[in-house]
Amino acid sequence: MKTFKLIGASSMALLLATPGFAQESGESWTSQMQQLDSSQLTLLVIIGVVLLLIVIIMGIMLYLLSFLMSVIKKDNPVLAAEPSWWENFKVKFVTGKMKPIEKEQDIQLDHSYDGIVELDNFMPPWLKYVFYTSIVFAVVYFVNYSVLGLGKNQYEEYEEELAIAALEEEERSETMLAAIDETTVQFDATTPTIEAGKELYTGNCAACHAMDGGGGVGPNLTDAYWIHGGDIKDVFSVVKYGVVEKGMIPWQDQLSPEQMQQVSSYVLTLQGTTPANPKEPQGEKFTPAVEEPVDALGEEELGLEPVE
Repeated sequence: MKTFKLIGASSMALLLATPGFAQESGESWTSQMQQLDSSQLTLLVIIGVVLLLIVIIMGIMLYLLSFLMSVIKKDNPVLAAEPSWWENFKVKFVTGKMKPIEKEQDIQLDHSYDGIVELDNFMPPWLKYVFYTSIVFAVVYFVNYSVLGLGKNQYEEYEEELAIAALEEEERSETMLAAIDETTVQFDATTPTIEAGKELYTGNCAACHAMDGGGGVGPNLTDAYWIHGGDIKDVFSVVKYGVVEKGMIPWQDQLSPEQMQQVSSYVLTLQGTTPANPKEPQGEKFTPAVEEPVDALGEEELGLEPVE
């Protein structure tokens, strides 16, 4: 029965500790479970069943061992008088051997409070071992971090985490830039993008559209008229796939998606400028779409009284 009490206490401790652990790692655990396929889930269930059977078999063996010991002690009075292994373990490592009540005067202190005396009890063995372990840990920690310098202090770990985060951010940015296409491209008016786009335009586009965008072999890029549309997605699509029948080659094999976004953004900055020799307008006049406010309801429709 004592063995079952020990197993029950251990199980209760595990059950109490499980919610805290699940609260910390539940998100990552569920995400990992969702990534498993059917065969992996089946294998996981089989392993769980096998472990459960092992626990049940161990419990049965402990019960039989406890029952056998109780039978032996009944047949042998000498063994019955001896303490069990758990009692010996508890006295040696957990509770220690308490002083009997009749010998408490040996550890009684001189002072008392309202007739209540204080006993100079010993430190429990488990607490003493924890105290010794903390001393050893403190010495090893000090030597490792302060004397030998083998371990990284909190500042070094912080810098390392920052470096890792920067690399991850760079990888994410590269992935996002590589995934730019005519459906996801956006106009980027930042200085680095416009300068890079201007350099690409000068080296690849100025021969047909002029340095100032006024047009030549190609159409004028500074007026409001566009042959294939004047939105950033339209310009990007023309740069990417070209207009072969008009003599414009596709640039998707020579420029990266990021570079095509840069030169497309730069082309749109030429709108409204005054070139030296502008070519006559071609195509249809393009009017940029104006986004309506998200909340276009009036005060009356919202149920609010007008402010006088």
